[in-house]
Amino acid sequence: MAFLTIRRLRVGTALGLFLAVSAPALAQEAKPADEGQAAQVQFDVSAVDTFAGAFLAARTADNDYDYETAIKLYRTALKFEPGNVEVRERLMVSLFMNGNFDDGVVEATRLKDDPAVERIAVIALGIDAIRNKKFADAYQMLKYNGPNELDRMVNTLLIAWGQFGEGKSKEALATIETMKGPDWYSVFRNYSAGMIALAAGDLDMARRKLNDTIANRDEGSAASDTYMRAVVALAGLEARAGNKQKALDAIAIGEAFAPGYVPLQAFHKQIDAGVKPEVPITNATEGAASVLFSVGGALNQSLSNSPDRQGAQDIVSFYLVTSHALAPKDADTSVLLGGLAESLDQPERAIRWYKQVGPNSPLRRISELQLGLNLAATGKVDDARKHLKAAIAADPKDIRGYVAYGSLLSDNKEYEEMAKVYDKAVEVIGPVTKRSDWSVFFQRGIAYERLKKWSEAEPSFKKALQLYPDQPQVLNYLGYSWVDMNIHLDEGLNMIRKAVDLRPDDGYIVDSLGWAYFRLNRFDDAVGELERAVELKASDATINDHLGDAYWRVGRKLEAIFQWRTALEMKPEEAEIPKIQKKIKEGLPPIEAIAVPKSEPVTRAVAVAQADPVKQPAVKPADAQKQQTEEAPAQPAGADDTGVKPTDAGATSPADQSHTVVKGDSLWNIAREILGDGHRFREIIDLNPELRRYPDRLQPGQLLKLPATKN
Repeated sequence: MAFLTIRRLRVGTALGLFLAVSAPALAQEAKPADEGQAAQVQFDVSAVDTFAGAFLAARTADNDYDYETAIKLYRTALKFEPGNVEVRERLMVSLFMNGNFDDGVVEATRLKDDPAVERIAVIALGIDAIRNKKFADAYQMLKYNGPNELDRMVNTLLIAWGQFGEGKSKEALATIETMKGPDWYSVFRNYSAGMIALAAGDLDMARRKLNDTIANRDEGSAASDTYMRAVVALAGLEARAGNKQKALDAIAIGEAFAPGYVPLQAFHKQIDAGVKPEVPITNATEGAASVLFSVGGALNQSLSNSPDRQGAQDIVSFYLVTSHALAPKDADTSVLLGGLAESLDQPERAIRWYKQVGPNSPLRRISELQLGLNLAATGKVDDARKHLKAAIAADPKDIRGYVAYGSLLSDNKEYEEMAKVYDKAVEVIGPVTKRSDWSVFFQRGIAYERLKKWSEAEPSFKKALQLYPDQPQVLNYLGYSWVDMNIHLDEGLNMIRKAVDLRPDDGYIVDSLGWAYFRLNRFDDAVGELERAVELKASDATINDHLGDAYWRVGRKLEAIFQWRTALEMKPEEAEIPKIQKKIKEGLPPIEAIAVPKSEPVTRAVAVAQADPVKQPAVKPADAQKQQTEEAPAQPAGADDTGVKPTDAGATSPADQSHTVVKGDSLWNIAREILGDGHRFREIIDLNPELRRYPDRLQPGQLLKLPATKN
């Protein structure tokens, strides 16, 4: 419940703080990496000689998250109109987003009474007051009794750390203890109280509060960075007190919660070696930084699968860059900011953040690997290659180095070298494998499949599935490959169906099922799945192209042409453009005129989950020559002479029942469990039109109208 509640607050806070200032960013759709990169062009700010030119260019840079250029242009605009409040608001936000905290505070001082940005200005000024030990000023600035629960919690925790800075640790703990709010406050309340008590030397209170933090796994799952910091703090407390076994017990809880968490692994080695770690937070500035990191990390975590991720990243950036300003040596914050920059297609900014991770940090290795991948994203592929090869040479037993280098090779379609790299990784893993090794075998399978060496690819896919039997991407890839080769058809189709059941909201996997149906001549089934895939991943060219093909085969020719045109607008791969253009002009050829050669897979964006942030190649099987491999159309009954099939009258039942959304619900699951057929999710959307724009954005407590259950 906490995860979704925090997510709801995040959106509200982002709107409250930034809507007036960054509305264009909130309205933008996510861009593909190449498009985002293209937006970062060299711009001669000195050539701008009008207010309108400077302001409009600044807005464009701002929307593209090119904050450095935006800052220069907003300042240029202010030279023409020094009193323009809107420009100054945008300048302040851009300064904070770019990490220029001190300059942002200067603008915040001017804007603290501006209602459009009052909350962000006041928080920044309050944090600056704590940093400068002006605690009385901080109290006055941070007092907040407004309706926003997240703002109220953040401000209260910052005030408590200010009280600690004045030497009033008991008052600080009382401030936290009396803080009223929803259940999800608990992980932040207990952790902050534990850290204040620890810094004040009250070990019994610290032990109790930190134990309370890690005992609540459900709430901790919504703020995993904070949860793991509590584990480390408790283990460190016990180690310093001479309770080594209790320290190891705390670490075991953390390892069960987040297997492979790199900082905890390094900390475990320290405890084993008898090292007594330092107290992690000792002053009010570090404490305030920890509050901002905890909230920023939790919001960033909640954004990972959110459809409005790009629009709400401003608030996450604000919390994290402000935390970094207070604790610039904190590696956790730098790595999170690097990842955030990557998600905004800002590799140069990501590189700058990763470079700030110190040489002795346990996160140094991850930051170095991510730095190498971002070098490639800036076009410096040779530099990236050298960097990642050096990383492998520095620690040839670390599998993450091979995964990172394999990702670069996959992006460059260097499949021979990619296969060799993953062969070496498998050799390093050795005969004793573990569940987390599935991705290495999966990527090796992809490399060999791209090399058309199926006899070597298939065993790797099967090994990945043996290690992780319910891994949806492996099920999807292997199942589709079998269907595409016309072998193991029933087993392959069942694998894809299982992948869809495991990830019903993954547009790429749903597309695989739809396209498998298409390849098997089941065109009506294909349409149903591909329509859902488009709803889930509306901006993908290949999925829209697939839906166009399916529409054509069921006689919905005008809709087919519309989907093909939509696919063209989405910048498909170069090789696909003439094929789509030909279909728009001529349609699909008759079935009897088509040969059926074996199709080849093409790259598709699919994330590969793992314990740390090292990227992996994004791939999914699809057909490269689909217009040459299609089966015959059957003119559907009821189609008019335009080829468009009329909508069946009364296809959607009137609302006959309702359902209250609970945590974990999706439209597919609701339709499957209550209506008996996941495909009926479209009927739910028809009865609840507010879902049409974001069908996967459900909130606990939301009441949905449902159609009648069919007998």
